[in-house]
Amino acid sequence: MDWLALLIPLAPFGLGGLWIWTRHQSKMVDKQKELMLLGKNTPESDDGRRMQEDMKYLKERVATLEKIVTDERGARELESEIAKLRDS
Repeated sequence: MDWLALLIPLAPFGLGGLWIWTRHQSKMVDKQKELMLLGKNTPESDDGRRMQEDMKYLKERVATLEKIVTDERGARELESEIAKLRDS
């Protein structure tokens, strides 16, 4: 019963936060619709293609870094590999 007495004064804050969050989500949906209507967020647009190329490049970089980090070689070999990657 004590937990209920604690929740009652906090209820307005929870409801206010929920109201703010739903309002924000509604605005985000409206913005996404607006961008889709303008054609700026489609894969066919120049921005969409550029973003896809950038994403592919970044994924390749992350894969290389993961390979370096998870490789079980010694510290000297790791340092030499990093030096080779910097030079290329």
